[in-house]
Amino acid sequence: MKRFLLIAGILALIIVGLLAFFRFYYTKKFSPEENVNFTSGDLKVNVFYNSPSKKGRVIFAPDGLVPFGKIWRTGANEPTTFETSQDLLINGQELKKGKYSLWTIPNEQTWTIIFNTTVPSWGVNFDGPARTPETDALKVEVPVVIQEKEFEKFTINVEKTDEGFELILIWDKTLVAVPFTTR
Repeated sequence: MKRFLLIAGILALIIVGLLAFFRFYYTKKFSPEENVNFTSGDLKVNVFYNSPSKKGRVIFAPDGLVPFGKIWRTGANEPTTFETSQDLLINGQELKKGKYSLWTIPNEQTWTIIFNTTVPSWGVNFDGPARTPETDALKVEVPVVIQEKEFEKFTINVEKTDEGFELILIWDKTLVAVPFTTR
């Protein structure tokens, strides 16, 4: 009996080790972690995400890798997080300082950008995205801009503009900018 328990314990450790390897190393090899740190005066914004590559795939389309009209965790491997040190105004709505998971619903002409107060550990469940709609802090709709240049890697950036700031998401030929100001 002791021998059986020892073998079962060793097998359990091997399985846990393999799962950890696939989750934290193998999957991130294809969609590496990215960390955007933006500072302007007292404002500090941090965006953490995993950046998948296009690899010849159709990205934003009705039956693409990221289908139109469906919730997307906005990156790969785990949810994208957006953290701000100050209250923000986004499309006239207030987003309190804090840390949020960032979700999107891509469509052909517009995207819905969702800041959610819950940050799930992986971003997807067996039945789809792990977003809890009841904990959405803010939802805004922004227009899509189609670029001439194709971007191989999904990229997020924060930039200063004449009117304030922009959270920029770009992949393939699709660019989405979310303008915001400090409160």
